[in-house]
Amino acid sequence: MLLSPFCPLFGPVNTTKVLALKATVIVLLTLLIKARVRITAFSALGVVLLMLQTLLFLAVSGGFVLAAGAAALYAAQQRKGATA
Repeated sequence: MLLSPFCPLFGPVNTTKVLALKATVIVLLTLLIKARVRITAFSALGVVLLMLQTLLFLAVSGGFVLAAGAAALYAAQQRKGATA
């Protein structure tokens, strides 16, 4: 026959079991909250890094467009000077 751990017949032994169970629940809840905070923090960090990578890509590609435009303008001016 299994007795309930919450039965008040066993005195201090039962109290220690209940206190140990409560402590275990508190530790597990603390770990769960810590994990959720960590997931949220690293998710936010991932979003920030993704935006930084996108902005860096746009800046570099814009620089390439400016360099190509400047090279085309320089080449056009060289041709115009050569024909004149």
